[in-house]
Amino acid sequence: MAASAQMDRSSENQSLASRRIAVIGAGPGGLASAMLLAHEGAEVTVFEKEDRVGGRSSCFEFEGFRFDIGPTFFLYPEIIREIFARCGFSFDEMVRLTRLEHLYDLVFENGPRLAVTTDPERLEAEIAKISPQDAKHVRRFLDDNRGKFDRFIAPLQRPFNSALDLVRPDMIRALPVLAPLRSIDSDLARYFKDPRTRLAFSFQSKYLGMSPYRCPSLFTILSFMEHEFGIFHPRGGTEAVMAAMKQAAEALGVKFALSTPVEEIRTENGRATGVRTGQGEIRADAVVVNGDFAHTIQRLLPNTTRRKWRNERIAEKKFSCSTFMMYLGLRGEMPDQAHHTIFLSRDYERNFAEIEEGKVLSDKASLYVQNAGVTDPGQAPEGCTALYVLMPVGNLHENGFVWDESARQRARRIVLARLRDAGFGDIEERILVEKTVTPQEWQDDHAVHRGAVFNLAHSLGQMLHRRPHNRFDDVKGVYLAGGGTHPGSGLPVIFEGARISADLMIGDLGKTRAIAPDRRIASPPLVAECSRGSV
Repeated sequence: MAASAQMDRSSENQSLASRRIAVIGAGPGGLASAMLLAHEGAEVTVFEKEDRVGGRSSCFEFEGFRFDIGPTFFLYPEIIREIFARCGFSFDEMVRLTRLEHLYDLVFENGPRLAVTTDPERLEAEIAKISPQDAKHVRRFLDDNRGKFDRFIAPLQRPFNSALDLVRPDMIRALPVLAPLRSIDSDLARYFKDPRTRLAFSFQSKYLGMSPYRCPSLFTILSFMEHEFGIFHPRGGTEAVMAAMKQAAEALGVKFALSTPVEEIRTENGRATGVRTGQGEIRADAVVVNGDFAHTIQRLLPNTTRRKWRNERIAEKKFSCSTFMMYLGLRGEMPDQAHHTIFLSRDYERNFAEIEEGKVLSDKASLYVQNAGVTDPGQAPEGCTALYVLMPVGNLHENGFVWDESARQRARRIVLARLRDAGFGDIEERILVEKTVTPQEWQDDHAVHRGAVFNLAHSLGQMLHRRPHNRFDDVKGVYLAGGGTHPGSGLPVIFEGARISADLMIGDLGKTRAIAPDRRIASPPLVAECSRGSV
């Protein structure tokens, strides 16, 4: 998704020289914003409460095992490549990406097991294991979604500030392919009769924390993007990309205040004037908020300063599901297991209904498993395996499931049992290192509202102009970057949102500037190291 020509022209003719910008949060959106704004001449400081950058896109290392915390792969890396190039750097010189031809193993509880690749003929052969008739329609699905993707690129590259943005030419052009009243599953029913085939092309709605039976049909493009462009693994894990972004940002003059939580966004007469930390107040011409939207806005801006996004309105919003995580360091290798495995419950629809209700733990849960060592051996000590296991669960409802120690142990037992069902065997005796994370800990330790790790749900009522705007409406001089603003969650979309927000700020604050020379990092490393932490 290249940035729109209008935004690029604005960037070429504007400058933020002498402007001070405070970025709250060093997640992917904050890092991208810092790079883009510093390249325009701004004096940028990034405030991060942790002692490392990346947020949930970082990793931790313990006893030689390395685990991604949240995202485990890159989809459509063109956006981050373009951000690096715009700032004068070569992304591919700084990060080593491996394109996975074998995307993932897709394991249905009652069979079959599919080895999903980017090759259309092999994909048809794998789908034929479910239904030879459905396999005949795979290419029609891919062709139709190629057209949908091409038509919807432009609206995802610009801000949506009001309903009037829905009638701009790019949206009018996209409307015929959007089918806004259809879910992903009902849209796929036009191509595939077997529910399992539809799941093979719809489970990706989990990337948004939503059920394919509720997620808008637009998001069939997620599956298309995997098959069209591939899935990428950054050597060293996702934090290698975050470390490269920090390195580029520092070369552009960005300052990082790590282990420095922001306590308040300071305002005067409805405009942001800076931030307050434990070390005092720092004046700024504008503020970028990269924290989890619902958590950060309610904590840093008093309710009385927010007309549109008051606490009461946020409480009414729908949020994504959460996850129960297990990070497992195992004795022995797993060379026969894929880099990514998706295990789908025989009653997937009921499983997701229980997740949405958020009152029980499903015994028949679905799982996502990463076995990165088959691609990146440095993820574990020699002869061992670093296994990342994600089980979707409900978020923290006010009267929902209570995540006490008993619930943690029950969730652990379910995951280990479901790993056996998925073909990973009985691994409990092989565990050398173990860490679990519950929705309560996502909220308490990682500042994620309700533990909803995919942020605000991507329902029709919470997309485009109905999502928090990139230029925050309630306080002038505040801009949003992250999954809680337009266009939404997921790494490529967060990068695009950061680019939209940065370009808005450039247009709002910038003045004519002289052309600055490219600033490159001398002899950049191919692989950025994951910062070392502990469980």
